[in-house]
Amino acid sequence: MYIKQFFSSTRYAVQGICYVFRNEQNFRIQLVVAVVVAGFAWYFPLSDAERILVLLLIMLIFILELVNSAIERFTDILKPRMHQHVRVVKDIMAGTVLIASVGAMILGLMIFAPHIIELFSK
Repeated sequence: MYIKQFFSSTRYAVQGICYVFRNEQNFRIQLVVAVVVAGFAWYFPLSDAERILVLLLIMLIFILELVNSAIERFTDILKPRMHQHVRVVKDIMAGTVLIASVGAMILGLMIFAPHIIELFSK
């Protein structure tokens, strides 16, 4: 019984991720960037700690985008018309994802820049 419930829950989770993938352009862009960054993480001789940090940053951005999408859908149900409070909530969530993305980009540049510079200086 528990195994069946686990697989059902997993299927619902995957359906949620697929929904966001189909309906959110930013999620698709973030996925492409994540694949490129993950490729860099395995191509360049990073330390294990750097690779872990890169993976954690990628997961953070995906998680925040999923939460952002869920909150947007929820607020649309509560206030279908663009109410002032709904707009503020959506702007705050978009700002949260933006801050995390900029922070991840800065940390990514700090990790990858020396390796990229070395690659082009040969």
